[in-house]
Amino acid sequence: MRYIFIIQGEGRGHMTQAITLRNILVQQGHQVVEVLVGTSPNRIIPSFFEQKIQTKINTFQSPNFSPTPKSKRHSTTKSILFNLPRLRLYMKSIRFIKERIDFNQPDRVINFYEVLGGLTYYFYKIATPMICIAHQYLLMHNDFRFPNKSKSEIAGLLFFTRLTCLGAKKVLALSFGNFTNFNDGVFEVVPPLLREEVINAKASKGDFILGYLLNPQFETEIRSWHEQNAEHSLRFFWDNKHVSEEITQVDSTLSFHKLNDVEFINSMKSCKAYATTGGFESICEALYLQKPVLMVPAHIEQECNVVDAMNVHAGVSHTEFDLMKLIQYTPYYRPNHYFKDWTLTAEATFTDLLTQPIDLFSKIDRHYSFICVKALFNPSMYVKDESLLLESVTKSESGYDVSLVNT
Repeated sequence: MRYIFIIQGEGRGHMTQAITLRNILVQQGHQVVEVLVGTSPNRIIPSFFEQKIQTKINTFQSPNFSPTPKSKRHSTTKSILFNLPRLRLYMKSIRFIKERIDFNQPDRVINFYEVLGGLTYYFYKIATPMICIAHQYLLMHNDFRFPNKSKSEIAGLLFFTRLTCLGAKKVLALSFGNFTNFNDGVFEVVPPLLREEVINAKASKGDFILGYLLNPQFETEIRSWHEQNAEHSLRFFWDNKHVSEEITQVDSTLSFHKLNDVEFINSMKSCKAYATTGGFESICEALYLQKPVLMVPAHIEQECNVVDAMNVHAGVSHTEFDLMKLIQYTPYYRPNHYFKDWTLTAEATFTDLLTQPIDLFSKIDRHYSFICVKALFNPSMYVKDESLLLESVTKSESGYDVSLVNT
């Protein structure tokens, strides 16, 4: 079978998932004939993706979430103001996606959470069935509980998520393994797509903390903590287009590295703990390699990831990169062995779901289109705690006890 991938280019998660899925399909004798990646002035395509995807890449302009310089979090207002003047450019991108599908005549289109992929299927009648893959589709699950943050932001996230899968015949929700399947024929709960390098890695416990920064604005926060705690060795990877050096060596115990998938996985398997902004993919890698995680979410989507990750005991969350919270937690971390078994079912699961015949008359149930409205008024959709912050860790008969506090 012939496939086209459409990929949201923000962060590294969707790209590494695409690499893994491409390898699974090729090993089964299928072809990925082209990869379409959404880009913006704030995004660059990492060199590791260009090397590993081994497929023709075309790019198009896509909406981007803009961080505020002071808070490092994605700003809804700033993002809207940035993207509104670019609507005509995005319509051009939609036409481009349609043209590439028409040219390649694939058997399936795989959309990794790119909103313009969904809108292409909304504006045009495309015969090729689209399958959508992302962790964010788990937000549509009846049992998912959201953090007690802005209900309007949650509703906006759900609305955006629904837009990405407009016209899809199958929607695959990547999961840590703690949810039952959906009760319809379109949505499916599936294991994460971890790369072969992670699956085959032999983990060890080194003497440094590894980190990944989606927003380079967090650099100041890391440097500030390091100045007060220079005895702890830190190694952070980042997507910083303003820095040309592969490694920015601050001193003997702090360095910033341009994102490189080989070096990142080597560091992940040998670190003692991991700190990140809350992206699903790297949390999964840490869970698989049994590394405790500090999660500092940079936007509402990552806030949701953190709630989900806390439910499978991936680690702890905080509002800033206070790495002492992670250091306190690390001695009491217990690996999640079920997650490893769940992850190893991915190849068989995706081979089956992406190659089996698709019901071309299947449609996403209407109630998913109104879930964003439901989020504004239904308190049962939210967790009871205002946040999931680490206050203290004390030893108990079960091994550890994490005290969480409201803020």
